Amino acid sequence: MFSDYAALIVLLPVIAFVLTLFLGKKLYSGGALLPIAAIAGSFIISLGIFFEIYPDGMVRQSLPWFANFNIGILIDPLAIVMLLMVTFVSLLIHIYAVGYMSHDPAKPRYFAETSLFTAAMLGVVLSDNILQFFISWELVGLCSFLLIGFWYHKPSAAAAAKKAFLVTRVGDVLFLAGIVLLYVNINEIIASGRFSVVPGNFLLQFSTMFEAAKLIDPTQLTYITLLFFGGAVGKSGQFPLHGWLPDAMEGPTTVSALIHAATMVTAGVYLVARTFPMFAATPGTFVPGVPDSLLVVAYIGGFTALFAATMGLVMNDIKRVLAYSTVSQLGYMMLALGTAGAVAGANAVGISMFHLIGHAFFKALLFLCAGSVIHAVGTNDIREMGGLFGKMKITAITMFIAALSLAGIGIPLAGLRLPIFNIGTTGFFSKDAIIEEAYAYGFERGDYIPYAFAVIAALLTSIYIFRLWFMAFTGKPRSERHPHESPGVMTRPLMILAVFALFFGFTQPAFYSYVSASFDFVMGPAYEGGGIEPPVIVVLLPVIVGVLGFLISYAIYYKRMLDMSKIISSGNPLYKLLLNRYYEPTIGANIIGVKLTHDVAAQSGEFVDRKIIDGLVIDTIIGKTTFFLGEAARKLQTGVVQNYASVTLLGVGLLLILLKLGGGV
Repeated sequence: MFSDYAALIVLLPVIAFVLTLFLGKKLYSGGALLPIAAIAGSFIISLGIFFEIYPDGMVRQSLPWFANFNIGILIDPLAIVMLLMVTFVSLLIHIYAVGYMSHDPAKPRYFAETSLFTAAMLGVVLSDNILQFFISWELVGLCSFLLIGFWYHKPSAAAAAKKAFLVTRVGDVLFLAGIVLLYVNINEIIASGRFSVVPGNFLLQFSTMFEAAKLIDPTQLTYITLLFFGGAVGKSGQFPLHGWLPDAMEGPTTVSALIHAATMVTAGVYLVARTFPMFAATPGTFVPGVPDSLLVVAYIGGFTALFAATMGLVMNDIKRVLAYSTVSQLGYMMLALGTAGAVAGANAVGISMFHLIGHAFFKALLFLCAGSVIHAVGTNDIREMGGLFGKMKITAITMFIAALSLAGIGIPLAGLRLPIFNIGTTGFFSKDAIIEEAYAYGFERGDYIPYAFAVIAALLTSIYIFRLWFMAFTGKPRSERHPHESPGVMTRPLMILAVFALFFGFTQPAFYSYVSASFDFVMGPAYEGGGIEPPVIVVLLPVIVGVLGFLISYAIYYKRMLDMSKIISSGNPLYKLLLNRYYEPTIGANIIGVKLTHDVAAQSGEFVDRKIIDGLVIDTIIGKTTFFLGEAARKLQTGVVQNYASVTLLGVGLLLILLKLGGGV
């Protein structure tokens, strides 16, 4: 039984981390084979468990830890699809890295850290309680700090690592506060006699949390879920804590692929999905029938999708374009949980997770293709590329497939009421479903703002991704470089991911019903289904804007039908605003960093030091007496050994006399 070895899914990469760290320098390619073998083992075990529990089983293993807490494993439909994605995509990235990192002298440290990074993410997915989830969550953050700053000798890399660590800590503090508030509320309802932990279960297990949520005060439950969402905002780069994610490009491209596709940023979406029954149980204070927390999730997600897409239009660093794309797509996932959660209940989890898994395939492919290009031409700037198609056909074709998937290109035959299934890329199936659910939310609640966010973001997504592709692979070379196709160890993972970017979408119906069933035992059939049959124009619109974005990029960056020099100039305030990222780095560094840190924290510390400590302690009789005694004692320290010996003998003699007089001797 593979389920008996479920713990090895995490332990194998941990063992590989230790061995690679200490023995990597003596092994082939910096010890790369150890993490590859370990993660392959984790994938095989995960796949075996999937076949064991499909379609309606799950794995639960638990051991007491301390007090009323436990260490446990929960593998249900939601967890198993994440396990398969994380292990599979991470495995391909590690294989690719053998070629990409071949000339880096720090290979052993790289492969050790990526192995631990993968293990930490797997620990998040396997956790059966929120406390263990948080511990693994923090380890993910630590590993991201180490990997973003992998080339720590570069000031920009060190600064990016610190920024990522500090910004995500804001979300982590909110998440921890939510756990503490949840713990307090559960203890209160236990003390009142209204709730008791089922024998064999533990206090902060997810099953216990979901049952207790029904009895927690609605206002308190809203606070708890919003604090959880605050953690997700930090980890998954949602507005306003998104700024660290584009700067995380300072690490190796393979690290970017890990962070943006298989680990780290997906943890925030997974947190909201895993605790979805609590979000769905919050009251509908602002919009009747729409849980407050899901309303916040929908609006933050929708706005982030649009906000990040606008910046992706003007970035010239190939990895930074993809970074803003990731922020935008994570916004889509949150939008799905919020809007679909209001109209389709637990099916929202299936819709959001389907886009998460599909995004992992085509975004990993995009980043690895970008790494292949950078490896060949030695620059990240797409303005210095051009004409690469003839030299790098495999990279160019696979990246075009990934671009089609990200843009959501397909043919919605079923949506046209034709008796045939839809045809399209993975992104077509996943993103279009989110947009249709946003429309259903607007239709039922009279609020079309999230839907508008989603449609406009889809248009901008298509424009910026095909802009990148045309600028990199078509036209004439714009620099004196000698590009070449990457070696087979790098191109084979690209071809495998391209297959999934094309065809994974056809699993959509089975995926929805399977993953959403994770919460049947909590939410019941009353929360399933929902939504409406959208009009034909609503079905066609995502494809229309996707194709329109392609045509706009084709006309501008391939046919050169528009002189962009008139738009891309310092005199264009809109272009300047986008290029400067809405001045978020300036605001963050100068206003928040300098004003808040220096003017408030530092000056407050100086006031306490000089006025309170120096003024009330040092300048008072206490301070003066202490200084006087210290000066007197200092004069006795002559440094002459004979003086110290004389004083010692004198002291011993006085001590004996006192003891004699007291009758002690």
